[in-house]
Order: sequence, then C-alpha cells, then structure tokens
Amino acid sequence: MNLLYILLDGAPAAGGNSMGGSGLWMIILLFVVMWLLMIRPQNKKAKEEAKMREQLKKGDRVTFSGGIYGKVHAVEATTVDVEVSNGVILTVEKSYIQAVNNDNNATAESK
Repeated sequence: MNLLYILLDGAPAAGGNSMGGSGLWMIILLFVVMWLLMIRPQNKKAKEEAKMREQLKKGDRVTFSGGIYGKVHAVEATTVDVEVSNGVILTVEKSYIQAVNNDNNATAESK
C-alpha cells in the first residue's frame, strides 16, 4: 500500500520507506517501455501497410481483410476495382486490402 501512496502523492507514507522522487521516474520508465514494446511497432506496421496500398497497380493479386481474393483491375485515389471472378468487378476501399499476393511474393515466401 505504501507504493500506491508514493505513486499518487510523490511522498512516502507515514512510517514507510522513503523512495524520494523515484515514483515519478517509475511512471516515466513505464511509459517509455510501453512506447518501445507496443506503440512503436504498431506505428511501423501501419506505415508499411500504407506504403503497400500506395504501391498497388493493375494486375496485382490481393487479399481483402474478409478473406476474398482478387486481381486489381483499376486503382483510384481511395478505391480499387478488383476482379474477383471472370467479369465480376468489385469497387472497394483501399483500407480493406490486407495483402498483395503477387507470384514474386509467393515464390519468395515459399523458399
């Protein structure tokens, strides 16, 4: 319970050990560790996904977040026309494209 008082008040509890100002440093250290282990990798992954979506081109084979596979027919600013079957073309938001599955990528992943 003394640790809780130290973290909240920054002062030692009556009759407890004095940690000085280290309670504040522990909180700062906790935020730094959270940033390094959780937030930074998440931002890096989001940048990679955005880059992948910007590099889409006609003929790329893609997978939607719902598990549908298709071939890019046309690319616009925020949408993509994808052929999912012969003559069946869907217009979807770029954000729903989860992965690009070109033959070059499939060959590299299987090695």
